[in-house]
Amino acid sequence: MSYSIDLSGRVAFVTGASSGLGEQFARTLSRAGAAVVLASRRVERLKDLRAQIEAEGGDAHVLELDVTDLDSVKAAVAHAETEVGAIDILVNNSGVSTTQRIQDVSEEDYDFVFDTNVKGAFFVAQEVGKRMLARARGAAPGTYIGGRIINIASMAGLKVLPQIGVYAMSKAAVVQMTKALALEWGRFGINVNAVCPGYIDTEINHHHWQTEQGIKLVQMLPRKRVGQPADLDALIVLLASSQSHFINGAVIAADDGFGI
Repeated sequence: MSYSIDLSGRVAFVTGASSGLGEQFARTLSRAGAAVVLASRRVERLKDLRAQIEAEGGDAHVLELDVTDLDSVKAAVAHAETEVGAIDILVNNSGVSTTQRIQDVSEEDYDFVFDTNVKGAFFVAQEVGKRMLARARGAAPGTYIGGRIINIASMAGLKVLPQIGVYAMSKAAVVQMTKALALEWGRFGINVNAVCPGYIDTEINHHHWQTEQGIKLVQMLPRKRVGQPADLDALIVLLASSQSHFINGAVIAADDGFGI
């Protein structure tokens, strides 16, 4: 007897979907049956991804979104619900980073990271969460009462690493944000959880693993390997599903044991 999770009939909103983990999450949720809303600033990349998802028989929609612009957040969420339907699943994935020593961080560097990773993530969750709350209270239409919010944090939010201190601080804030949202919204059937990925090989960092510094880093990892985006597929689908109804406020490290 096999076990499967079917997200048919659900609408998933994925931020930062134009590349890396966001792109993978969108593909994975689509393959599980969800209609996916692809949101990012890079619309042309999203259109390519939509075409690929549709070629596999999936249902995908493209929206321009700048998470650092509150008007953009409100417009994108409203447009998504008008075009596709009530959002049942949010994958709050948009994120940026800088690499430098703490003493070299400028105000612009700090704001660049926190505006996207913390402020942006918070207001996306808030805008989607308000609509989930309205459905739970019977004040808005929707066949699915409750919701699933998955915040993409980082193992750096649990284990501080050199030269990405501000990024680590921002992801630690995402961890606390996850717990705060879970505490307030859990009674309405809205489950909010955080995933803390370890080192994952994506197009953004792929070249780094072939450099001398990258090779040294891999040798320091518990199993001397970096992960692949697909390594998070099962976890994302579970947290997006009704089967995760007893998982709320969890902070899940998916880092191959690096944080131990």
